[in-house]
Amino acid sequence: MIKNSFVFAALAALLLVIPPAAMAGANDYEFQPVTPEIKNGAGAEFAVRLIDKRSGKPVPGAVLFRTRLDMSPDSMDEMLAKHEPLKSDDPGVYRFKADITMAGGWAFKLQAKVPGEPDTVEGSVVFTAKD
Repeated sequence: MIKNSFVFAALAALLLVIPPAAMAGANDYEFQPVTPEIKNGAGAEFAVRLIDKRSGKPVPGAVLFRTRLDMSPDSMDEMLAKHEPLKSDDPGVYRFKADITMAGGWAFKLQAKVPGEPDTVEGSVVFTAKD
């Protein structure tokens, strides 16, 4: 009985020492559009914000990869747009430039590695391209 009480007390103390961020999961993060509309045409700029849903705060320093910009919201998954990252001075905001070839709905699908988070964060942000 004493042995079990000691183990329980040790586990309880360990839970108090582990910071809440260590208990985060990939589902605790979300990508959002900075503005939902983008310009139709070459050199259109758009941005996504990565937030921690638990605090509502932006998440700086994430490494974004496997990005794809397509027209899947308008059922044209095969319609892709070339895009490239741009510098951003806003913490948690990730900016891009793309050659948007058609007005309509565009989905920006991406994955990210968040500092201190072992799991990959995945997301999709929908934009509307307007003339």
